[in-house]
Parts: sequence; structure tokens; C-alpha cells
Amino acid sequence: MDTSNMTQIFSEFLGTMILILLGDGVCAAVNLKKSKAEASGWIVIAFGWAMAVTIAVYVAGYMGPAHLNPAVTIAMAMTGSFEWSLVVPFVVAQVLGAIVGAVLVWLAYLPHWQATEDQGAILGTFATGPAIRNYPANMVTEVIGTFVLVLGLLSFSQHSFTDGLNPLVVGALILSIGLSLGGPTGYAINPARDFGPRLAHQLLPISTKGDSDWSYSWVPIVGPVIGAVVASGVYMMMV
Repeated sequence: MDTSNMTQIFSEFLGTMILILLGDGVCAAVNLKKSKAEASGWIVIAFGWAMAVTIAVYVAGYMGPAHLNPAVTIAMAMTGSFEWSLVVPFVVAQVLGAIVGAVLVWLAYLPHWQATEDQGAILGTFATGPAIRNYPANMVTEVIGTFVLVLGLLSFSQHSFTDGLNPLVVGALILSIGLSLGGPTGYAINPARDFGPRLAHQLLPISTKGDSDWSYSWVPIVGPVIGAVVASGVYMMMV
């Protein structure tokens, strides 16, 4: 594998690590007891994730395409703008970056885990979960959210933005999805964003953490992939 490809793969690891550090970081700030941002609400989380994506894209974007999401990587390969041979290395780098990002959140909020007895709040800091557990409905929500994400990203490629503005536009897309479609499932819209931190939750020594809810974990993996595939098909019919 040439140096250029290795740089791009590393950029996916680094960018996804920053994404999860800041994204799960805002969840920790809102969810954990004795945090200065405790109970500050959904609007803070939605804005926090939007800014997390923006900063992560800025960090990774000068070294590679800054997908930071297996669903986006698959979509880009389907549309012919990305090499299929790099899909698996990108996905592995994204998942590893997500795990490391989640571990950094754990370290950043180290005293607060013991102070938090709500197991759902702790798991919600790391991974997504449904407001109403209904697997078919939860899957549809993730499909729709990821469809909007991927179609938006693909459509952005047809526009010319002022140099350096693109990450802010992507952040606005994430904010819109979070505010409008995030309520039912917490809008994973990214398999690595959910699986990596969920695995970290399973492994980290948090005495009050409870179960990692692996019975739900397939929804934020399968739903985003389906949404990305559908969005890619729609986009290819339009261009």
C-alpha cells in the first residue's frame, strides 16, 4: 500500500477519534452527574455533535476525504468516487478511531462515572439507543437519517463552496438531522460512531455502567448502510 493511501487511512482514524471525542464528549457533559453541563438538553447535544463533525472534517480533510463513517465510505465507493480496495481499511480505521475517542471521553470525565448511577445515561454517553424500542421503526429512522446525510454529502459535491467552508456546511447538515430526525434513535447515522464506543463501554472499567445493549447494536449498523445504499442509487439517477 502506497504512502498516500496510508496517510488517508490514518486520517480516517484521527478524524473519527476527534469526532467521537467531541461528540460523545458533549453527551458525557449533558448526561453525567456533577458535570457543569448536566441536563443542558438535546439542543446542546445536537449542536455539540454538529461542531464535532465540523472540527473532525477540518482535522482529517487535508490528509484524505474525511468520510469518518463506514456508510459514507460505502456510498462514495458505490458512486465511483472512491476505490473499493480501500473500503475495508477505511472502515477498520474508523472503528479503531471511534474506540480510542470513546476511551479519551472516559478519561476526560473520569471522576463522573462513579458519581452517575443511571446506567442508561452512561450507555447513552457512548452509544445510541431508541426512545421507544421498536426494531423495525428504529431501523426506518436510521435509514431515513442516513439517506439525508449521504444524499446531502453527495449533492454538496455538485456545488462550489468558498475554500474551507465545506466542513461548516457538513456540520449544518448534521445539525439539521439531529434536530429534525434524532429524537427516535439518537441518530447514529454512522456504524463506527455507535459500534466503536459501544465496544469501549463493554470493555472499560466503569462499575456503574450496566449492560451494553448489544441486542440493539445491529440497528445503527444495518440501518445506516441501507440508507447510504439507497441515497447512492438516488444520486446516481439524478446526475
